[in-house]
This record gives sequence, C-alpha cells and structure tokens, in this order.
Amino acid sequence: MTSVKMITSMRSVARTALPGASSSLLFNLRRVHVPRPQAQVVRAFSALLSPPSKAIVYDQHGCPDSVTRVVEIPPVEVKANDVCVKMLAAPINPSDINRIEGVYPVRPPVPAVGGYEGVGEVHSVGSAVKGLEPGDWVIPSPPSFGTWQTYIVQDQNVWHKINKESPMEYAATITVNPLTALRMLEDFTTLSSGDSIVQNGATSIVGQCIIQIAKFHGIHSINILRDRPGSDEAKEMLKKLGADEVFTESQLEVKNVKGLLTSIPEPALGFNCVGGNSASLVLKFLRQGGTMVTYGGMSKKPVTVSTSSFIFKDLSLRGFWLQKWMTSDKAKECRNMIDYLLSLAREGNLKYEMELVPFDNFHTALDKALGKLGSQPKQVLKF
Repeated sequence: MTSVKMITSMRSVARTALPGASSSLLFNLRRVHVPRPQAQVVRAFSALLSPPSKAIVYDQHGCPDSVTRVVEIPPVEVKANDVCVKMLAAPINPSDINRIEGVYPVRPPVPAVGGYEGVGEVHSVGSAVKGLEPGDWVIPSPPSFGTWQTYIVQDQNVWHKINKESPMEYAATITVNPLTALRMLEDFTTLSSGDSIVQNGATSIVGQCIIQIAKFHGIHSINILRDRPGSDEAKEMLKKLGADEVFTESQLEVKNVKGLLTSIPEPALGFNCVGGNSASLVLKFLRQGGTMVTYGGMSKKPVTVSTSSFIFKDLSLRGFWLQKWMTSDKAKECRNMIDYLLSLAREGNLKYEMELVPFDNFHTALDKALGKLGSQPKQVLKF
C-alpha cells in the first residue's frame, strides 16, 4: 500500500471509530492521528506543534495485557487556547483496567488511550492561554481519559496548576483514591473530633487514606481485614498510619462485636468496598441510625442486610461513585480539595505505598496491576 493510501485508510478508520464521541475523549483522539496529506502539511510549519508522542492504546475491549499496545503519535497543533503537557507520571488504577475490559459503567469509545489521572509539566502554551506557562506542574481536573501518553495537547480549562513541591507520585494519584476518601468522610454524616468510623478493605489505598484523614481530624477508625498470610504485618502497617482498631474477619465471629471496642464510641459511619460477609461485619459495628456507604465490591458478592437492622437499628445504606460526583458541576470545589490533599502529602500526613515504573516497562507494571505477580504496590508509570 502506498503511503498516501495508508494514510487515507487509517484516517477513515479513525472517523469510523469516533462518531458521537465527546470532545474530551482520549484527551481528544482527534489529536491521535497520522500526518495529514502533503498539501496540508505546509500550513502546520507556521503553527506551534507538540513534540512526537508515545501512547498506550487499545483498539477493542478485552484482557488488558492482550489488547494494549504502544503507538507513535506525530506532532499535533497547539491552538490558541491549548496547553501542551509533558506527562511525568500516571497510575494504573483498577478502574483503568475495567475500562479496557469494557466493564466499567463509563468508558471512552475505542480506539482509546488508557489512563484517567496523572501529573505533567507544561511544555508549551497557545497564544491565548492565561495563568499557565512552561515549567508549571498540572493535573487534569476533573480527570480525563487518555493519560497514558508522553505528551498531551488539550484546552487550558482541563488543567489545574499544582504546587511543584508535591511528591510526583502523589500528584499523579491524588484525585481518584484520596478524593474518594475525603468525600465519603464529609458527604454522608457530620463527624466531629472523638467520633469513629468503621471500614472493610482497610489496606486499599482508599482505606489507608480514610484512616489518615480521619486521624488528622481526630476521628477514630475501626478497620476490618480479610484473613490472609501477612495479616499481622498489615495490622502493624495500618496502626502506624493511625488506625485505632484492626480486626481480621475471623476475629469478628463473635455474637457481640461491639464488645471488642474499649474506649472508642460506636461508629455512625461505615465504608464498604468488599460486599458479602465483610459488609455485614461493618453493619454490626454501626450505632443506631448509622450509615454504611458502599463504593466497591471486590468480593463480587451482594450486600445482605438483616430485617432487624432496618427496623430496630434504622440503618441507612448509601452508595458513592466519584466520577458521578465530579460531573455535577464540582470543578472548582474538586480543585480546592486536591490542593488540600496535596498539602497533607507534602507534610507527611498522607502516605501510601507506590512503585514508580518506567513507561517503557508498561507491560511489566500492567502484569503487577493485574495481580499476576502476587500482591504489589500501586503501579505508577513514570514518563
């Protein structure tokens, strides 16, 4: 196939793949294209262009390790209101994997670039851009699809400038998990210093953030772990983060779980990311009129509630999904909270284990994120 025919064919595929796609798709897949025919290239030489880029792309939904591939992206035009950002780091979150698999409720149409959050450094700006300049650190806020690429060109309104003294790996991961923890602590009931919460899945990143944010505000935490090898070490790790009580599920196989508490008051708020029996244990701890918030279902088992819990304890069951919350005109509030969370990270009051992995080693990081190599820290791609 001649080069002109190849270009025409690939552009046709791109047009076919994207009807009805939102303008934010892939940080605009309109920017992920092959060079235009020669007659149109002359005009581009007078325009501001991004550097060539590399991206992790998937053309169809399926198992991430079989459908993802690295592609080369040629330079694209940086228009008047655009900012070209050199990505510094971006994590592999479970929701990223679910989007590639095609099972997440909201996902970009394929072909798509992977990734949903991250941090980058401004490389160049369009002529009409205000408040951002080369060298600034920025994150997409609210997050946007397509952060697994080395350079991104997008409208200035997408980017939120952050403090460059923030640890890079925390800047890259601050939005999805820490913000979920903060919102759940504040949105469902009013907690005061001395109150308590209870949660399962406590070793997750969200769980660790809940412990630390709660402690920072004087709120006690009761934490539930599944029984597994290394649970004693996990207990010690959570205690160092500020957990007041940590129990394995087997330790809670008693008639009165509240009898295990000493000076901690019965919690008014509980968090469930597991489901099944683990969710039932959270409910057992809640006080009269308490609320359990479900934000995940790692066991893939349903939440079962006894009739007496509703009638005699008047418990409430709620759900939380960060992406829905961020689509409800929360951009400014979201950015203020991100700044607050990053300040906690800079001061050492918010920490969680991560592994920075070179972008070229993406497939090794993906294997770790998929659990193929046992329990691993959160994988963060470094560009």
